[in-house]
Amino acid sequence: MVQSTGGEAKDPEPAAAEVLDRPLPEGVRRRVVQIVSDGFGGLTVGELPPQLRQYARFTPTRRAKFAGNAMAAAVESDTIFRQRIAERFREAQPELAGALESGSPPPAADPLDVAAAAYVLRPTGWVKLVAAAGEEAQRADAERADEETRAELERLRAELAEAQTQTRTETERLRTELDAARRETDAVHRKLRSAQSDVKRGEAAVRKARGEIDAARAEAQAQVSAAESETRRLKGRLGEVEAALEASRRAAREGRSVEDMRVRLLLDTVLEAAQGLRRELALPPVSARPADSVDAVEPGKMTPKDIAARALHEHDPAILDQLLALPQAHLVVDGYNVTKTGYPTMPLEKQRLRLLGSLSQLAAQTGAEVTCVFDGAELAAPVLLAPPRGVRVLFSKAGVTADELIRQLVRAEPPGRPVIVVSTDREVADGVAKAGARPVASVMLLKRLSRG
Repeated sequence: MVQSTGGEAKDPEPAAAEVLDRPLPEGVRRRVVQIVSDGFGGLTVGELPPQLRQYARFTPTRRAKFAGNAMAAAVESDTIFRQRIAERFREAQPELAGALESGSPPPAADPLDVAAAAYVLRPTGWVKLVAAAGEEAQRADAERADEETRAELERLRAELAEAQTQTRTETERLRTELDAARRETDAVHRKLRSAQSDVKRGEAAVRKARGEIDAARAEAQAQVSAAESETRRLKGRLGEVEAALEASRRAAREGRSVEDMRVRLLLDTVLEAAQGLRRELALPPVSARPADSVDAVEPGKMTPKDIAARALHEHDPAILDQLLALPQAHLVVDGYNVTKTGYPTMPLEKQRLRLLGSLSQLAAQTGAEVTCVFDGAELAAPVLLAPPRGVRVLFSKAGVTADELIRQLVRAEPPGRPVIVVSTDREVADGVAKAGARPVASVMLLKRLSRG
């Protein structure tokens, strides 16, 4: 007999009862919490588990909000309490309960409602119903994410098309202004050529005047005064012509300077518009070259398979050095797996600080990208920690293990990039190896860190 929290005695469930081998899907968990919250009203305080009695006077909505985790844990761990909730559910929804217990769930019912009811009632085959609901929810989430991605892609395409249209319009406008500036420059050049022709004609007139003066001097001394007067007149005219010529040249220079300034301003405008477009599109710097796409073997390059074939002991830290020497290598460390292997007697905080300090030195020595993952699912509050230089520190979210977070990091990497995962956990090592990463035992990393 099993003694319940409310003082009643009920027979335990059969020893061969079905067991759920995976976490309860989030959607099913929410429906289970709602069923438990609704069933509170039919139970006395004495029939409730001790950890839930403080919520007995709450409304169903407040109970689901503030006591959701506690209720889910109580249903999972307290068989008597779950059976009492199951009885209240049968009274509230006899048709659904009867259909489940008869082995024929209603085909039109919400899979999440069916799975939550099966989880509470525990009829034959309830594990399959819960698993099917979880898969259905995942498919729905995937379809919703796909739709959102398509909508975002269409929006970005529309923005790109609009930006291209604006760029073409702005380019045409700038070309038009540039053509106008060129026409104005041509007009100034024509005026300059006309002024130069006037100067040449003036110079010809001066030469002619001087010839006439020489002839007048030769003709007669009597005409000297008249010739000198004429010469002074011609010199004055020459000064005016030269002044006009200088003024024309200065005007031409000023006009050319203004036009140069206008052209430069237009050029700066085009450059700034192009830079603004680049910032708007968030274009990354061009790092790849066409030759990089040709498949070949470069001298001195090794892959994780090449290194694995070398005659080294499986725990020799030289293997880790060779792996970290690969281009763009990414080292992912299962933090607590390493610290509990190397120095398990230390407090967790000191374990983390010691490991992260050693990883920071390793990152500085090798230049590799280093990510250290700790299990944060059981933490009551966020860890206050300043990550050391060169090391990315991640804690798993509630409901997510560090092992799953490591697998997510490996799946996020592009195929072909060297990814080294340090963990003694066989399940983690096998999973990341299938995803293309290189698993390494924790003892190998500890040996490498001990070298300094």
